[in-house]
Amino acid sequence: MSGCQLLVPWSNRISGGGFTFEGRFHAVEPNVPGEAFPIHGDGFQKPWRLASRTDTEAELVLEDGAIGPYRYAASVSYALHDGALQARLTVENHAGMRLPYGLGFHPWFPRGETTLLKAKAKRVWLEDERHLPVGVVPVSERPAWDFARASRLPADWVNNGFDGWDGRASIAQPEQGIAVTLAASPALDVYILYSPSPDAGFFCFEPVSHPVDAHHGEGLTVLEHGETLSAAMRLEWEIAETD
Repeated sequence: MSGCQLLVPWSNRISGGGFTFEGRFHAVEPNVPGEAFPIHGDGFQKPWRLASRTDTEAELVLEDGAIGPYRYAASVSYALHDGALQARLTVENHAGMRLPYGLGFHPWFPRGETTLLKAKAKRVWLEDERHLPVGVVPVSERPAWDFARASRLPADWVNNGFDGWDGRASIAQPEQGIAVTLAASPALDVYILYSPSPDAGFFCFEPVSHPVDAHHGEGLTVLEHGETLSAAMRLEWEIAETD
């Protein structure tokens, strides 16, 4: 893994210049150059303060999250034990009103010629040229995107959300002799697979709590002021069989 963005207070894009919640429209401006829509909240764009650490654990906090109507605090804890990394992300609503929240992790993984992904899902969301969802179909209708068995990533562009996921995935890198098992908490019941091309050298497997553009659909969690939402991810490394 070459990095991992923290997705808070939501994952992926919000269309329409914002969203309506409980009869009130909340504007949200684009936050990344070149992107037409706000994406991934602002947690990944701000510095986090190191709150505590030991030889194997660390906690970081963000106290001034602020994008669109959102005002929030967040924390993330990391723990290394027995060859595994456990990460837990928590957000607390400080907006003074009820708002819908989401969370996610955005790990980046190397992609080689023999990289294999296994991540069983029931459905896949299709996207349009704006990278917004335009319907959902059974994964069986898109065999190249069916990772119920360990499979190589498609040669074509993939930037899609998958649901009906059991929260487990495995990534094998036979060239390096390494395999990674990913386990997500029940709150993260969707994954986004971003794989631009075979020669990109990377792909992203993102456990998230809701589909793309959920502010205009469903899947977000409504928090009262002062309420929290948490989600966790575990990554475990092991030696893989090589050809």
